[in-house]
Amino acid sequence: MSHPELSEQEIIRRNSLQKLREARIEPYPAEQYHVNITAEAIKKNFTDSEEKMNDICLAGRIMSRRIMGKASFAELQDHTGKIQVYVNRDEVCPGEDKFLYNEVFKKLLDIGDIIGVKGFVFKTQMGEISIHVKEFTLLSKSLHPLPIVKEKDGKTYDAFTDPEQRYRQRYVDLIVNPQVKDVFLKRTKIVNTMREMFNEYGYAEVETPILQPIPGGAAARPFVTHHNSLNIPLYMRIANELYLKRLIVGGFEGVYEFAKDFRNEGMDRTHNPEFTVMEIYVAYKDYKWMMKFTEEICERVALALHGTTKVQLGDHVIDYKTPYPRITMTDAIKEHTGYDISGKTEEELRDTCDKLGIETDPSMGKGKLIDEIFGEKCEGNYIQPTFITDYPKEMSPLTKKHRDNPELTERFELMVNGKELANAYSELNDPIDQRERFEEQLKLSEKGDDEAMFIDQDFLRALEYGMPPTSGMGMGIDRLTMFMTNSPSIQDVLFFPQMKPEKKAVELTEEEKAVFNILKASSPIDLNELKTQAGLSNKKWDKAIKGLTKNKLAKVEKTDGGLFVSPI
Repeated sequence: MSHPELSEQEIIRRNSLQKLREARIEPYPAEQYHVNITAEAIKKNFTDSEEKMNDICLAGRIMSRRIMGKASFAELQDHTGKIQVYVNRDEVCPGEDKFLYNEVFKKLLDIGDIIGVKGFVFKTQMGEISIHVKEFTLLSKSLHPLPIVKEKDGKTYDAFTDPEQRYRQRYVDLIVNPQVKDVFLKRTKIVNTMREMFNEYGYAEVETPILQPIPGGAAARPFVTHHNSLNIPLYMRIANELYLKRLIVGGFEGVYEFAKDFRNEGMDRTHNPEFTVMEIYVAYKDYKWMMKFTEEICERVALALHGTTKVQLGDHVIDYKTPYPRITMTDAIKEHTGYDISGKTEEELRDTCDKLGIETDPSMGKGKLIDEIFGEKCEGNYIQPTFITDYPKEMSPLTKKHRDNPELTERFELMVNGKELANAYSELNDPIDQRERFEEQLKLSEKGDDEAMFIDQDFLRALEYGMPPTSGMGMGIDRLTMFMTNSPSIQDVLFFPQMKPEKKAVELTEEEKAVFNILKASSPIDLNELKTQAGLSNKKWDKAIKGLTKNKLAKVEKTDGGLFVSPI
């Protein structure tokens, strides 16, 4: 086989694939392989005092091999872990024909191949529980070599740790870094623990639209798409709040949803444009009840995952034991900045931001200015779980006015490790007040705030039919998983995080390399000076510059001083 675009290892594996087929061995068989045990179960249940575990059948990926003469060892990895297998030539090839061992096992199988083995369990002279193989079957031929992670004396060498590769090739990450799987299994347990709790309370799990005619329920920039059959623009949801509250209007006592939301905004270690959120709404409750409910969620999850309420997170130990401290947003800002924002106008708040060194822009209204002050100067101080309560009305267009102060709202955010983990309200159910709040948001939009809320006329109509007093809460599942698994980045708790398109490697000619190396050493550089330093003929020089600019590795710009070249 000739594959000039492949590496030497990939060519060897494809040649082995061809030889297997020529030997009438199907490298990707269709029939079911009947597995009856796992690596973990073997290690857990095998003891010297018991009879050998006979007639076991296990499937897994070859992670290492020690090829010898008539007998060899390999390490198989299934979904529960690794186990050693022992392969004896005369056991797997009892007749005169030794092709299956001498050619297939020793020469045509590779690390990364998936095989099934049948045999019995024993303990080697070195004390390692192993499978004595009586029969093996190739189940899937691996055509791309795995990164080889070496371990010796408890230390790991050549680990697959580059984040760019790990996030792009999560399938490889999961194979060679088995501990990564534990984070995602814990994520599943987090969701299941929450779901069990909500079901105990008698609340209904529901589904609401992802494609929406109006992106409501939050202040965020949406993704926009188009529905061809209806010939209308649609938005990927930024929140599921308004639909869930419609269900409360319709008579449900409590509803919750684990939802994918999408916000066309920045990305960093704690934000991804596609994220998972849990939102729950319960009739006849207020935000004080929801605080206790939120505490119970966090405590239950910590206990389910760790057996304790104390969870390591970076340099801190976070204790999710209830109850949590409560402080109003006004008091939090006063405590950490010395400024009292009560009753301040937009201009006064802008002046406060200037004095605190907080950058603002003209599109920001009172709510965003207060949010900036809190985010810049206060948020990071709350490491242990703390409820920030009673937000100014301008920050919370879907929240009921505070029962004691109409300038505030009945809202809280749960802060953990300096970040918001949950956001909750006593929900605004006065349709006239809600319409006025939406209209205020419209004014912000006209000022240039591209995160201001739309007016959802159908939601207002729903409120006019009457929504009972309700409390709602949203909690980010990605961030909760980060906090509960001591993961420093949101990419570590997403199987497939969003990333920039993968750049294809560009093969440069020797002339292009020479010119590019000069550019890296001194740029921008005068075009004629670059040509002189490169020392190339006019023809080779022209080809080198055209190649670099075509591959977007260099750019030529005209200035008052002449033509200059710089790398991109």
